[in-house]
Amino acid sequence: MADFTEDQLTQLKAAMQQRYLTLQEEIRSELTHSSSGLDIHLADDLNNIPDDIDTALIDKQIIEMRELEISLKQFRELEFGDCIDCDNKIGFDRLMAYPSAQRCIDCQNKYEKAFPHKPNPSL
Repeated sequence: MADFTEDQLTQLKAAMQQRYLTLQEEIRSELTHSSSGLDIHLADDLNNIPDDIDTALIDKQIIEMRELEISLKQFRELEFGDCIDCDNKIGFDRLMAYPSAQRCIDCQNKYEKAFPHKPNPSL
């Protein structure tokens, strides 16, 4: 695990948990405020999603939630804060800004150049 102070670890854990809750609320809001009044608890299958729901946005939010779940697991297992590509410390400021970061800034830049984003919702 990267060498963070106890205060930094507390702040990082709180940031991850808060971001996760924020993403949950954003998804819930998007699904419940569609023009069709879709109730997320009553949706039988994803083939009946109304046209006014931004599935690309929801897909992005779900991906970030999964990344946060991985980060929280790594946090519990004391494997948090190290870049998955180069094993260097990710950095406190980067993790506070983007709690689910899995790569240091240099490796993230390389990754984005090698794998440019292609919009492809998976919902």
